[in-house]
Amino acid sequence: MGLDAAAPMTAQIKGYADGEVRIGEQRLRDPFALDAQGTITPLTARHPRALDAADLAPVLDARPEVVIIGWAGGQIFLPAAQRHAFLERRIGLEVMALGPACRTFNLLAADGRRVVALLFPT
Repeated sequence: MGLDAAAPMTAQIKGYADGEVRIGEQRLRDPFALDAQGTITPLTARHPRALDAADLAPVLDARPEVVIIGWAGGQIFLPAAQRHAFLERRIGLEVMALGPACRTFNLLAADGRRVVALLFPT
């Protein structure tokens, strides 16, 4: 596969372990949102089930194709009201463990997809 020098730069998660996610030289330990352009936005929620309208509004307003929620505690199921917010806007939603969420985000961002990750490293 050839490299396209004109391809837009995308965010890339460089690593995850021990309660942190590394993006470039930054080590993030608190929950945050990351879009494919590399914008990092802190989240007030400490757990995926605690995501509220204030946390979700900027994500939903950005109209991504898919949102990935990754939690260090493993896979969980979100309450119906949270899932419905994505469904009614036709935004794909995937909830998974932190490691798979980071890898999936990197793949989708590199593919030019409009993706946002909500990551909970601890």
